[in-house]
Amino acid sequence: MSGKLVTITAPLSGTFYAAPSPESPPFVEKGQRVSQGEVVCIIESMKVFIELRTDYAGTVKKILLQDEDMVKKNQDVMELELD
Repeated sequence: MSGKLVTITAPLSGTFYAAPSPESPPFVEKGQRVSQGEVVCIIESMKVFIELRTDYAGTVKKILLQDEDMVKKNQDVMELELD
């Protein structure tokens, strides 16, 4: 599956957060390798914060949202290139 691109999508509508807090670095950055199950962002909906974890191991190719952007259910959040 090397080189295959997959998208990570939002499981619900809400606000996209790239980091756990405003003072913290982002969970992931473009070009970073991630492991299966790793947290890549947080989606906040109705005061509930949901950690979004990747189902794949690979390299982050694109982050499609900016911090605090509104996101819709099933909207693409980022692209990974699988190992």
